Parts: sequence; structure tokens; C-alpha cells
Amino acid sequence: MEGDGSETLVTIKNIERELICPACKELFTHPLILPCQHSICHKCVKELLLTLDDSFNDVGSDNSNQSSPRLRLPSPSMDKIDRISRPGWKRSSLTPRTTTFPCPGCEHDVDLGERGINGLFRNFTLETIVERYRQAARAATAIMCDLCKPPPQESTKSCMDCSASYCNECFKIYHPWGTVKAQHEYVGPTTNFRPKEKLSKDIDYLIGKESQVKSQISELNLLMKETECNGERAKEEAITHFEKLYEILEERKSSVLKAIDASKKLRLDKFQTQVEEYQGLLENNGLVGYAQEVLKETDQSCFVQTAKQLHLRIQKATESLKSFRPAAQTSFEDYVVNTSKQTELLGELSFFSSGVDVPEINEEQSKVYNNALINWHHPEKDKADSYVLEYRKVNRDEEMLSWNEIEVCGTSKVVSDLESNCNYAFRVRAYKGSICSPCSRELILHTPPAPVFSFLFDEKCGYNNERLLLNLKRDRVESRAGFNLLLAAERIQVGYYTSLDYIIGDVGITKGKHFWAFRVEPYSYLVKVGVASSDKLQEWLHSPRDAVSPRYEQDSGHDSGSEDACFDSQPFTLVTIGMKKFFIPKSATSANEPENRVLPMPTSIGIFLDYDKGRVAFYDMDHMKCLYERQVDCSHTMYPAFALMGSGGIQLEEPITAKYLEYQEDM
Repeated sequence: MEGDGSETLVTIKNIERELICPACKELFTHPLILPCQHSICHKCVKELLLTLDDSFNDVGSDNSNQSSPRLRLPSPSMDKIDRISRPGWKRSSLTPRTTTFPCPGCEHDVDLGERGINGLFRNFTLETIVERYRQAARAATAIMCDLCKPPPQESTKSCMDCSASYCNECFKIYHPWGTVKAQHEYVGPTTNFRPKEKLSKDIDYLIGKESQVKSQISELNLLMKETECNGERAKEEAITHFEKLYEILEERKSSVLKAIDASKKLRLDKFQTQVEEYQGLLENNGLVGYAQEVLKETDQSCFVQTAKQLHLRIQKATESLKSFRPAAQTSFEDYVVNTSKQTELLGELSFFSSGVDVPEINEEQSKVYNNALINWHHPEKDKADSYVLEYRKVNRDEEMLSWNEIEVCGTSKVVSDLESNCNYAFRVRAYKGSICSPCSRELILHTPPAPVFSFLFDEKCGYNNERLLLNLKRDRVESRAGFNLLLAAERIQVGYYTSLDYIIGDVGITKGKHFWAFRVEPYSYLVKVGVASSDKLQEWLHSPRDAVSPRYEQDSGHDSGSEDACFDSQPFTLVTIGMKKFFIPKSATSANEPENRVLPMPTSIGIFLDYDKGRVAFYDMDHMKCLYERQVDCSHTMYPAFALMGSGGIQLEEPITAKYLEYQEDM
């Protein structure tokens, strides 16, 4: 039976458009059959005739009123009004009532004749179908009783406390008079049951506790005033302690400056005495002038008496002249104030027995690339509520910059928007409630010399999938000596050189400064890294070469002489890395060669390309130190380039982002 009812509802739904009056666009109400066999609501016929009658009067009258005081259907269109005016429209000579109008369904003229509306028949069949449709629609949207046995009856009320709907009989059964349930709140049928009873109780509870709330507000106001007073008192005490420190510093400053002034005066006095002695050696001055006057003495006895003393003085002055030595030192190295310990102590100056240990920045896990990643550990991690990471740019030429602060809940943070090629200092302190620990030791990190250039390995341009293995993310490539190499070994002769397998980045550079970094696996036999020019790259890719030719690959890394001599003829500008070493190439033009051309391989290697100036540099990422740089032709598009021979692997450095931080924490 349920299936038949459902099919009936679906059928009625499909004929819904047949049950709509063409005049009012609503379900038929007392439909009448017009002579053209279309149906229209009884009220719609009356309103349509009334509207057309008024429209006829408005058109035929010179003093027609454009507005009507009565509420009617919308005025008919102008073409319908024209029909009223043209011949063929019938109108009683005694009354102004219109009996002819266009059918809203087919637009044909309908003449009601002398009887008018009374001559039309009601469409009882259509009226019955419409009523069945109304009942089916109400049943589809009706809220049924939740407690009735099948088939359920339509509910008449819903209980907000029980969150259920009931018909009249079920409501009486489950909410009998004289019980608690009889006091439940009920409304009309609904499916929206809000927890109104619990909310009312909560509101009543709060209203009943109004005096208690007011008392607590008064207590909080007193606590705020007490906090204000205690805070001001703590500030005054802190100022007193700092003023005592200032007094000690001023006293020590005065003592140190007095000692420096005394030493300076003593030295200047010695220099002045020495200057005066040497001025006496000048002609006609001092000792020399006096000796010249003594020589003019004619009395022999007086001359002998004076000359003996004079001779000793002149002899002493002569020896002093031959072995000149300043009377005092000009350096004040012994008077340099050593404040390193005091500075460190002042930097750790904090509240007495704060009870929060100092966090320590983990230098091994902290790094800088496109952003800075700072990690720290705290001996009492669970006891700290939060941390504050401070950082600032270190610039010795300018005044000390202020610290930037970031509040952090965990023990790591990514810091962005750092300037390129700058030193930044980082430090962190822990907070437990309103008490903070002293700051950690500062960590200095140097940002890359240029913005980080993002790219992936290109799996199409020159990529050899027989010997190179590229991961799905295209940020790691490995080279493995496989079966193909063993087959080629049959043709190996003396002097044979194995070829390099090249791979480049999928994004080119046409201007500006760029920096990218990567890691070479320690087990790698031979890896070359650098940049490639698009013109040489295309020329190299389109030139067929024999992969097993004994002298095909000049840049093999085994013949240093041929490599250096033909460096500029290669399609790439590269440096060699392998066997945990970093090899600095020889330059045919530069005379300033480094003493040691073989360096330990850095954990991470960076490449800096200045396209506009035509310079490429290779960096040790651990210390952000330039290991080697050279000129490069940047007249065409430049690509990051890599080459591998034998077993080896290259991993592109992953940019530091918030997602990167989440990944590190998961690890």
C-alpha cells in the first residue's frame, strides 16, 4: 500500500503544471470551463472582466484617471486593450460591463454572452484532482507522530522537553495529567527541538546568583587596584636597583678615567722633557749654544773648569742621539676595560629566583634558507606556558637595532621576511605565567646572498632515464651504475672515459640575483654542479655523440688537464664534487689561485647567480661562506645544471615553510 501511495504522489507531482491557473499562476480554486475548453479560477474571471472593463473606460474616456483606487490584477497589456477598441468587441448598451476577453491560456477571444459568468460550468473533475494534490503535498511535508504504531498519524503537537512529536491520542498517553510530563512545554508540530528547558534553568540560576556576581565583581575591582599598586611598587624597586648599578658604573667609570688621565699626563711630561733635551742639541739652542759660548772663553783655567762638565753632558747627549728611544709608550692597551663577564651577567639579568630555566637554541637543527628555522629545547619544557623568540639584524656600522618579538607555543618557529645577505641574531626566553626566564645565548645566522630560486629537476630535457632515477616530487635524483654500463664495458680500452649524465632545472633565469641550495650524498663518486646556458644546452642536446667514445667526455673529472683546458667549451659551468671532497677548478686567466684546491665537501652547497653582472659563486651553506666564484656568459637563459657519474645522489634543499616545520615535528 505504501508503494501505491508513493506512485500516486509521484504521478500527481508530474501533472502539477496542469493544475495551475494561467491567470493567477496558483492552484485552481473553483475552476470554471471557458468556451475554448480551458479552465480558469472563478475569482480570476471576475477580476479579469473588472480589469478589462476599467481599461476600456480608461481608453475611451478623454479624462481617464491613470491610477485606480482598488486593488486588482495587473493591468492588461496594450495589445489586449487594443482588442477592446477594435470592432467585434461586444458591450451592453445599458451597462459598461465587458463580456468578451482573451483567454489567458490560448489568447483567443472568449464571449460569455448574455449570461456572463453564470453561463460557465464548474470543472469538478479538475477541482477534485487539485484537492487530492493539496492533500498529497500536505502529507509529504507533514510531521508524523513518533510514537504511533504503523501507519503513523499526522502529529498535532511537539514536546520540547521530550524532543518528539505526537498525535492527540499519543500525547495524552505519554503526558498524563497529574505527572511531571504534563508540565512539559509543547508547541505546534516541528523538527527544530532546541534545549530551551536547560537554557531557561541556566538563566534562572544566573538571575538567582546576581548578588554573588556583584560581590565577585567588587572583589575583582579591588584585585585590579591592588595589582596596579603592586606593579608600580615593583617598578620603583626595579628602578632603585638599576640606579644602584648606575652609581657603581659611574664610580668605576670615574676611577678608570682618572687612571687613564694620570698615565697620559705622566707620559706627556716625559715626552715634553725629552723634546726639550733634543731641542738643546740644535744649533744656537740649549746645550749647543752654551758650548759655543764656552769655546769663546780666553781664560784657560776657567775654560778647563767648565769644559770638563760640558764634555760629559755633550757625550751623554751624543749617546742618546745614537740610540734614540721614546721616553714613554703611546699605547694604552693595558687600560682597555674588560667588560665581557659583566656584559654576560647583565644580559642574564632577570627577576630573583624566577623558577624558569633558560631555554637553549639548538644550533644543529636551526638553519636559514628562504626563511629561518629556529629550534630550541628547554630542560623544563612542560613547565613553560609559552616562549618569546627575539631576533634582530646585526649591523656593526649602524646603531643597535631593536629586537623583534614573536610569541611561540612550541619549541620551534619559522621566521620570514628576512633581508638577503645579512646577519641576524636570535634568542629565546621562556614564560611561566607572568614570570619569564633570562634570554638564551644568541645564535647568529647569515642569510643567503640573494632570494631563493625555486625549481625542480626537468624530466624531459636531456634526462637519461636508463641511468638516472628521479623521485615523484622531482626534487631528488640518483645515478646508479647498472646493466647498460656493464654491457658497454665490453668495448672499454685503455684511456676510456665514462660519460656524465646531465639533468637541469625546469625553470630558467633571465635577470636578477638568485640562490639555490642542495645536498650531495656522501657516497657520491662524482657529481658536477653549476649553471647551463640555453644556447650551448640546445647545441649539445642536438649533437649526436657516441656514449662509449674513449675521448668523448672531456669533463669527466679524471683528466684535470683536459678539463681545465676545455672548461669554456663545455655546455655547462660546473665545479666537481665527489668522494666527500669539493674541488676548486683551475683558471687559465686568473693568477690568484687558492693554495688548497681540494676542500672537505660541505653538508649543503649553495649556488649564487648574478645574471646581470655575469657572476656565479659556490657557497658552503653551513657557514654561508663563498668557496669559489667566476665569470659566466649570461647572454641567454641560464638553468641550474647537474651531472652525475657512477653512484651518486643529489637532493634539492626544501624551502622552509610552516608545512616544513610540521613535517620536522612529525619526524
